[in-house]
Amino acid sequence: MDINVGDIVKLKKQHPCGSKEWEVLRVGADFRLKCCGCEHQIMIPRRQIEKNIREIRPKA
Repeated sequence: MDINVGDIVKLKKQHPCGSKEWEVLRVGADFRLKCCGCEHQIMIPRRQIEKNIREIRPKA
């Protein structure tokens, strides 16, 4: 899966704020994502991200 820093990913489940879109801030064994709704940041394992991605939008 080709995911780069700055891409917007849409996940299966939504964040409690209601947004399903996340901006990729860091790529590696773990991903750092920032919620596009409330700007909350999380670290999540690569395997879990690849399983839960619905759509990838490259940075503009």
